Amino acid sequence: MIASLKGFISHQDADGVIIDVGGVGYRLAMSARGLAALDGSAGEVFVFTHMHVREDVMSLYGFADAGERDFFEVLKGVSGIGPKVALAILSAYSPDDLSRAVLNKDLALFTSISGIGRKTAERLVLELKDRIGELPAEAERPGGGEGGYYLAREALISLGYNFTEAEAALGGLDMDGDVEMLVREALKRIGAPA
Repeated sequence: MIASLKGFISHQDADGVIIDVGGVGYRLAMSARGLAALDGSAGEVFVFTHMHVREDVMSLYGFADAGERDFFEVLKGVSGIGPKVALAILSAYSPDDLSRAVLNKDLALFTSISGIGRKTAERLVLELKDRIGELPAEAERPGGGEGGYYLAREALISLGYNFTEAEAALGGLDMDGDVEMLVREALKRIGAPA
């Protein structure tokens, strides 16, 4: 199994890179976050890898750090989640954000990812809960999945705002605040009548 590669980037596009290692080009599919972390101008790059083998294809996936690779492997262990979906999830959010979402049962974060519906989000939270380990107490958002912040975000989404707009409008507000007050403040920030 190929666990890591060190070489020069010979080609990079939106889906991944080709890394030249001693004259051999290895094609790696990577998350958008992993691609952004690569600095090919520095000369040699080092990436952690995961080799996915099926009957009809062998694919190599690259990661900027071991934490992202490990979370990818955990995601692939969830029923119905293949490597492409796992990579899409890691393109949208960091492993820390995803761990927090699992710990807080934050289904909205998962459903904000293209291709992830409510049932898949529920399965991810349920199956990942025991696999990701416990986060430090400060990493958990106050109020858990049922706190005022989460209910306010759900209210904004039900009003027609997308997940990203709702998160931005609620940013910096008291996570444990009254739901009505949070929604009112968020709507003021958006510029909508409260």
